[in-house]
Amino acid sequence: MKIGVMCSGNGSNFENIVRTCRTDEVVLMIYNKKDCGAYKRASKLGISSCLIRSNDEAKIIREFMWAGVELIVLAGWMRIVTPHLIDAFPRRIINIHPSLLPKHKGLNVVQRALDAGDTVAGCTVHYVTEELDSGDIILQAEVPIIENDTVETLTRRIQLKEYCILPQAIDHVKHKV
Repeated sequence: MKIGVMCSGNGSNFENIVRTCRTDEVVLMIYNKKDCGAYKRASKLGISSCLIRSNDEAKIIREFMWAGVELIVLAGWMRIVTPHLIDAFPRRIINIHPSLLPKHKGLNVVQRALDAGDTVAGCTVHYVTEELDSGDIILQAEVPIIENDTVETLTRRIQLKEYCILPQAIDHVKHKV
């Protein structure tokens, strides 16, 4: 399966996808921040990449279609996508989110889990829909919140779980595409 990835950050989930999804091919990574780490990782890994403003979804769609992308993975894409992109790739866009959805949608979710006194956090891979972080859940993994956890320590443990479940979710989804 040909995979396209959209990134805004350092690209660790992007690199994990490239390294672990061996029967699939990441053919294009689109990023929206000029100096993001994802671009550097794509260059190092020999993956084609393209800098596109997040609000230029027509260009994003054209690039993914040109590359023959069958599945799009939002891996740290810190923008809400519009129905235009969703309609172009129906049920073929997935997202990794650092909480156990439907709890803690949106931003700053690790801090919000700590502030709420939650005993467990985690991550969710879900289909992208028009409603923020509300698409059907594909896979989740729990991470216990340990006494004296900080945003940084809990975020790191959640990221390690993301690295485990995202390739599994891609494998699950590809049988439905």
